[in-house]
Amino acid sequence: MVSCQAFSNYWLYNIFMENTVIKERLSEELKNCGLTTVEIARRIGVSPEMVTQYRTTKKFPKLDTFAKLCKELDLDANYILGLTQN
Repeated sequence: MVSCQAFSNYWLYNIFMENTVIKERLSEELKNCGLTTVEIARRIGVSPEMVTQYRTTKKFPKLDTFAKLCKELDLDANYILGLTQN
């Protein structure tokens, strides 16, 4: 039996892989949030290197980390995921 968390991560991973808009929006928001990479990392509980990977590679945050990122940086998850335009 697959857990809800595993299913959610799988679903989110597939969306990410198919939609470059998500990567572009996430990277842009991280760059323009007014915080350093170290501060973003501290707020969401990951390493600064991981935040850099979110911005510069094909690496995406796990679902729970994505939720923290949206909350801490006051980001609209629907916008990042490409579900809304603003």
